[in-house]
Amino acid sequence: MSQFENVTVIKQANVYYDGKVTSRTVLLPDGSKVTLGIMLPGSYEFGTDQHETMEILAGKLSVLLPGSEEWLHIDGTATFEVPANTRFKLEISTVTDYCCSYS
Repeated sequence: MSQFENVTVIKQANVYYDGKVTSRTVLLPDGSKVTLGIMLPGSYEFGTDQHETMEILAGKLSVLLPGSEEWLHIDGTATFEVPANTRFKLEISTVTDYCCSYS
């Protein structure tokens, strides 16, 4: 899906790592939410209390998912899942555009 319709956007940004990772929360008509964001080059670690589906819209990065010893390398577009109540690591090589869905 390239666009969301009939949504509510929360104006205040979610800002992490001194502004190197930012996102905006979008509330969908069915009550679910997604975040749309940008990650600048750097190394990051995030925790989640909900299951996340990360859709990479553009960028070059590597992700180390929970329970894995091998980094997943992404150049362009991709989607990956992060289980609830876990942590994952990101190595961002170029500005990365993403959409994160929660369940």
